[in-house]
Amino acid sequence: MQHYRQEGGLHVIDVSAGSVAQLFSGLDPAPFRHKDLDPEVDGYIIAAVREIGDPAKAKLVFHLPASETANPSGLGLPDAVHNYFAYREWVTSEDLNRLLRIGGLSLVIGLSFLFICLLVRQLLFSGGGTAYAVIGEGLLIVGWVALWRPLEIALYDWWPLWRTARLNRALKDMTVEVRTANPS
Repeated sequence: MQHYRQEGGLHVIDVSAGSVAQLFSGLDPAPFRHKDLDPEVDGYIIAAVREIGDPAKAKLVFHLPASETANPSGLGLPDAVHNYFAYREWVTSEDLNRLLRIGGLSLVIGLSFLFICLLVRQLLFSGGGTAYAVIGEGLLIVGWVALWRPLEIALYDWWPLWRTARLNRALKDMTVEVRTANPS
């Protein structure tokens, strides 16, 4: 964390730009306070916070020319950044909820399919020779494989989304300041 200076016990993530417009995606037609951050700016902020380790121990400082800090966009920059990360939190939370719904539906389908496979195995392939045993074992395996996706969601897929939502929640509450850049 030696890469970041400290002020008041917080690690400072410095971002310099020639204008407020450079910080936001030019493709986003939304009003200023609801625009998406430029992907490079977003990536830099997230990488810096991850390097610091705790968003509560960091603050974001934008350095802009004096003409930019005094205009409405410069004055509204902290709100725009907070809105962006609040939106990202909402999107990620929605993705997580959707994944959990898919996981629940997949579990119901998988268990139903497993039950049917076990029932067919019991009723049609419980006796007989090798061919019956092979088909019966195949039904057992296929039935259990049907539970693969719900188990994958339950064990692995949900927590990266949860972590991203938690990070975005912390970023939306992070201190954001706008300062006049020192002319070079």
